[in-house]
Amino acid sequence: MPKINKRACLMGGAAVGAVNGLLGGGGGMLAVPILQRAGLCERAAHATAIAVIAPASLISGLVYLFMGLVPLSLLTPVALGVFFGGILGAKLLNTLPLKAISLLFELIMLTAGVRLLLP
Repeated sequence: MPKINKRACLMGGAAVGAVNGLLGGGGGMLAVPILQRAGLCERAAHATAIAVIAPASLISGLVYLFMGLVPLSLLTPVALGVFFGGILGAKLLNTLPLKAISLLFELIMLTAGVRLLLP
């Protein structure tokens, strides 16, 4: 693995956290290419992105919760879905071919981008 520029990682991490907190998600999508540029393989970049986004999402979520922006009636069912979906996704990351992971990631990013452009 090449020497990692810690300052670049810190700046990239700050951008990831800001995007995640501001937009309520998307930081992981930004983290993956940053981590790949830092020298991580694709699987490690995806896994590390989740690991670094989890605490950022928790902190942002708590801020939103205390600000009264979280509909409490939806919190438990959505959290349960995210929990079990996360377990499934982590297992799939370790078993799917890298090409499938890359294609799925690209399709999700493309779909999200197109959706944002449409009214």
